[in-house]
Amino acid sequence: MEKKLKIVLASPRGFCAGVDRAILIVEKALKKFGSPIYVRHEIVHNKHVVEDLTKKGAIFVDEVEQIPKGALTIFSAHGVSDKVEADAKERGLPVIDATCPLVTKVHLSARKHENLGRQIIMIGHKGHAEVEGTTGRVKQEVIVISSEKDVWEIEVTQPENLAYVTQTTLSVDETQSIIAALKIRFPHILGPQTQDICYATQNRQNAVRLLAKNVDVILVVGSKNSSNSNRLKDLGEELGTHAYLIDNEHDINLEWFRSAESVGITAGASAPEELVQGVVNYLKAKFSATTEDLIDKEEHVKFKLPVEVL
Repeated sequence: MEKKLKIVLASPRGFCAGVDRAILIVEKALKKFGSPIYVRHEIVHNKHVVEDLTKKGAIFVDEVEQIPKGALTIFSAHGVSDKVEADAKERGLPVIDATCPLVTKVHLSARKHENLGRQIIMIGHKGHAEVEGTTGRVKQEVIVISSEKDVWEIEVTQPENLAYVTQTTLSVDETQSIIAALKIRFPHILGPQTQDICYATQNRQNAVRLLAKNVDVILVVGSKNSSNSNRLKDLGEELGTHAYLIDNEHDINLEWFRSAESVGITAGASAPEELVQGVVNYLKAKFSATTEDLIDKEEHVKFKLPVEVL
């Protein structure tokens, strides 16, 4: 007799408004201007999205120096530094900026703090494209921290005149202990309002919390280099559920379900829904499976497209 398996789909999952917008910008630019169009860095952290856009005529590069002079260029959703912007200008590259509006908001906040003479601390992961873009938007050297422990080890020059900003792909939950420690060590430090932190990151993590209470195994669809996808997997494990990060159905090990009666599926903010459906179809082919939705919150956020692609 075929093993029964209940498939529970988390909602919200997958594409956020910033990712949706960035991909649409590349697709519309290709339709309007034709290929090739150059994109600095992966437009979003998902290899399937990048491969799909490559087939349509986008060329992904690491740095603007690799782009022929005068070629149409798109900046990724993660944002870029002032230097990258200046380098693009020097090469005469017409640029369409696909930076997520929530990331742009962080850039503007960092600049404002610098203009007011404050020393800046950024909560985020060193080396992440978004962190490099934000820290490169100000002239001072920004102190980057990623844990509560870091708070007690950093050296600042202006303890009475500090401000902090955060990487958007970190949730309120992830940053609250770090922020609390910053406020204990530096009582005068200024920071963003809670609502300035990315809604999508928090919503997807809340959905995983709900999922963990209702299933035996969690599958997170997302790329290995996706910060928010990795965090969803880690969160599932922290909540006591077996959780696995997969690119698609080919990464699934059926042994994971040997003693499971239910599996929850979610996806990182840069993972397309077609990959989720591929996983669902695979499990339905292997098990006597039923599906149901577990809705934590509905999202209706939409960001405007830049005028260049309209």
